[in-house]
Order: sequence, then C-alpha cells, then structure tokens
Amino acid sequence: MLAVTSREPAAIIVYDRLGRVVDTLGRGVLQSPDHLQIMGADWYVSDLRDGRPVIVVLGRDGALRRTIPVGDIVANAHQFAVLPDGAIVVESRDGRLAALRGDSAATFAVVEIGPRPSLLLGAGGGVLHAVPDRHITLYNGFGNIRWRIEWPWAPTAYIGDLSQDSRSRIHALAGVEATNTFIAYTFEEGTGEIIRWSDETAEGSFLVDRLGEIVPAEGRWAGNGKRETGND
Repeated sequence: MLAVTSREPAAIIVYDRLGRVVDTLGRGVLQSPDHLQIMGADWYVSDLRDGRPVIVVLGRDGALRRTIPVGDIVANAHQFAVLPDGAIVVESRDGRLAALRGDSAATFAVVEIGPRPSLLLGAGGGVLHAVPDRHITLYNGFGNIRWRIEWPWAPTAYIGDLSQDSRSRIHALAGVEATNTFIAYTFEEGTGEIIRWSDETAEGSFLVDRLGEIVPAEGRWAGNGKRETGND
C-alpha cells in the first residue's frame, strides 16, 4: 500500500498495489494536508485551519475522529511523530520535543536547533528526529536515546522526507540542489548506520521492495498528489 497527501484535491490518496485500486480519503475534511503518518487504525495528517497548524486524525475509512490544534506549540507546522499509545510528538519553539496526550504536554527531550527546519517521524516505537547539519536521533517512547549519528550529508543536500515502511525499515529522501536529483537512503534499525541507497534520479518518489532495495516509483499514479517515499 502507498499513501500520499494531495493538495488538489485536499485529501489522502491511497493506492492498493495488490488490488491496483486508488482510494481518496478526507475530502471535505482536509484543507491543506502535508505530513502523513499511520498508527494503529488511524491516519494522522498535518493540516491548516485558517492558517493555523492542526493535526487531523482520520479512521481507516476516512471518517474524522478528532482535530488537534498545535499552533501555540509547534516550531514547524507540518512536522510531528505519533507514538504507539497515540501521543503526538512535536518540536516546540524553544527547541524541545514535547509529547501531547489529550490536554497535557510533557517535555520529551531537549534538542539542538539546526539552521534548517527539523524533521520528525514515528519509528521503532519511538521518535526519529533529524536536525539538519547536526545529527539524527532515534528516541524510544520514554525520550531516551536509542542511537544518534552525526548528520551524514553535505550542506548542499536537503532532506525532503522521512519514512518507515511496513517492515519497520527507516528511509530518508535527500535532494541535491545542484543537479535537481534525489537519492533515497535506508538506515540500519539498531544503529542508524546508512546501509542502502538508491541511484541518483530525477524522480522524487521511491519504492522499497521486500528485500529492502530502493527503486524509483515514477510517482505518476497519484496525479498531482504530493510524492513521497513509498512502502512495499
């Protein structure tokens, strides 16, 4: 299954690769969706309401479950991670990672602020936090560091997206401005070491096969949808 957010229409577009069926979820609910994560039976997607950041939670059938305002907390409108218990982790404006559970917020970790916006991903039962030109850290669900690596890319590269596939493998999509091309990387789950990477290509979408090999997806099935790293 592949899932991406789309701005036109504002929705989640889901592609069942086995049945070759495309479904559209969240139409009429989402307004400007961007970052998407799946946890349990729910879709979590960043969105904007009157220009203010929210996280919208949809059931697998696309029905609205709840809307969580985060505009008073977050530093980056469309970056968040979801923990297995449904807590949402965001980077606050003072550089702290905060876990939101209902009406409460608890400091998850204190992080170093980088020169560019950070990226977050729910992965490995915890949170993967990528701080450009600084480091990439995987925290467990209690905020303790499982592993941390120095930022492995040159300042001329930028990371457009993080993804975890159905086999819990973690991937990053890097863009090279000088050549207008993309490379996808895979991290070793236990240490964060980069163990695989794709060929450099003009396509900004990738599939990860069952053996972990990364291949361009050509990204055309979603029409004008936002193209992201795909999963097998």
